[in-house]
Amino acid sequence: MEHSRRVGMTAALMTYLIWGVLPLYWNLLARADANEILAHRIIWSFFFMLLVLALTKRWQAFKADCRALWQNKRRGAILLAAAFIISINWLTYIWAVNHDHVIDTSIGYYINPLMSVLFGVIFFREHIGGIKKFCILLAAIGIFLMTYQLGSLPWVSVVLAVTFSVYGALKKQLQLNPFSSITLETLLMLPFALPYIARLMMSPENHFSLATPDLALFLMGTGVVTAVPLVLFSYGANLLPLNVLGFFQYISPTIGLLLGIFFFHEEFGLAQISALAFIWAALALFTAAEGLGGRK
Repeated sequence: MEHSRRVGMTAALMTYLIWGVLPLYWNLLARADANEILAHRIIWSFFFMLLVLALTKRWQAFKADCRALWQNKRRGAILLAAAFIISINWLTYIWAVNHDHVIDTSIGYYINPLMSVLFGVIFFREHIGGIKKFCILLAAIGIFLMTYQLGSLPWVSVVLAVTFSVYGALKKQLQLNPFSSITLETLLMLPFALPYIARLMMSPENHFSLATPDLALFLMGTGVVTAVPLVLFSYGANLLPLNVLGFFQYISPTIGLLLGIFFFHEEFGLAQISALAFIWAALALFTAAEGLGGRK
């Protein structure tokens, strides 16, 4: 039991560390357009997941999941919606990193747990008590203050929080093995990604060529940096209680925040500080409420 817990914690820690430093990887691809990076991410993630399925001997489970989805058209539609939503999330994140919005991505993923609670109330009629309602209100105040002080809505933060929360809600309804899910999600996006890359290959804007071999390798590597943390996350989720796993999720946005300030040298002024102060207070109360009984 103790060994399983250690393995689970290692897997979870590695997952969120990888997700935390991903801005550094997307920055290596900054010469390419966000749409091109996304298309390659979809293509190479699909092929890498096929390799993962083969190495982990999950083909039979994958085929069974495919048959079940084919027989249940509603679940198939949910999977298609999830694929579109996560693609929007990926595109927004890639664009944000390469357009000096790393701190905004961090704020978005700090908000995400509270947004997920709100969506649980809206979509699943989950009951939450006064403390958690107050936590959501605090986060909303933080975003309002940031919007007021900047003069515009921090749309990157909002889009990332909303899309990932919607994605999580859809996946909760889907109840599909994560290995099968990411393979099928990328498969469903291939009809969009492949023609786009094929057309791009014939234009001067293409970055997947002999003229840029380093960038071509990094584009292929998007499949690895996408699939590896997802595989690690699935192991961590299976071996750890949700309250322990939930604690690790704050590692990624914290690393992103530090990278945004000290590596990308983005502006970190009163607007961001005030928003984060309210969001951090909300998360601290939310964590305490979870520890005291989950529904307070």
